Amino acid sequence: MSSGMASDLAIDVRGLNKYFGKKHVVRDLSLQVRRGEIFGFLGPNGSGKTTSIRLLCGLLTPDSGSGTCLGFDIVRETSSIKREVGYMTQKFSLWEDLTIRENLEFIARMYGMPERRQAVAGAIDRLGLTSRQNQLSGTLSGGWKQRLALASCMLHHPKLLLLDEPTAGVDPKARRDFWNEINELAGNGITVLVSTHYMDEAERCHRLAYLAYGNLLVSGTAKEVVDSRALAGFEVTGPDLVNYATLLRGLPGVEQITAFGSTLHVTGQDAAALNATAARKQKENTHRWVPIRAGLEDVFISLMETAEEDNS
Repeated sequence: MSSGMASDLAIDVRGLNKYFGKKHVVRDLSLQVRRGEIFGFLGPNGSGKTTSIRLLCGLLTPDSGSGTCLGFDIVRETSSIKREVGYMTQKFSLWEDLTIRENLEFIARMYGMPERRQAVAGAIDRLGLTSRQNQLSGTLSGGWKQRLALASCMLHHPKLLLLDEPTAGVDPKARRDFWNEINELAGNGITVLVSTHYMDEAERCHRLAYLAYGNLLVSGTAKEVVDSRALAGFEVTGPDLVNYATLLRGLPGVEQITAFGSTLHVTGQDAAALNATAARKQKENTHRWVPIRAGLEDVFISLMETAEEDNS
């Protein structure tokens, strides 16, 4: 085991690259993730999020680059890493024609766990599945399937949890319960890597990385990510916002116009130009322009559009 095990970094990688055929899926990824941290990966579909997560923890071998995960080398010591990792895939991957208990017992056998019965009973009890333990997994709702998938990931007491869009297709209460569970796990020292499309989930992560076309565009806390983009923003209210948005497109400083209920968010990186446009439009007295702080969603839309322009 390398000396990195003593550090507070769960993951420390430099210059990771991965090709699938001629496609350069991950480009020069360098990243540090602390132990007990919830680290979020965001970006459009096909941006390399899942591939990056798999590279970070030795489930995929990089074509170049180096680093450690949980103190083990991500190229040479992958079998040691895999024993310490719980991986929850995007699609429910347990056996739908087995009961909850049978699924967990099978996974415990796969990991060669001692005292399997106690481990399975403990997992069932901890997640509040006791009354459902003999129910077929395929008959569970999305939220309960999610809880079972998490229980199966945690069965062998991993130090690192990988969650690939774990809450896609579950209701808001199930999402909230799931995140409370994740926060508790992180509080107990487990490191969590999670990919998500939901901005409220992104804000619950300790730190974030935004990926597009295999490139890491920005990383840091939610506040650091928002500040790094330095977007100026206005909330616009008034009549007939659909047509008004059409009139605003292309005006100086206006880069994005996003509808939020009965308001428009108008944002751009050139604050002076946008402020001048806002002052001019405000004088027309047809609509109200109120300065706002751009949020994560505004920043990610802006990053996505910039990445598309750079790759077009």
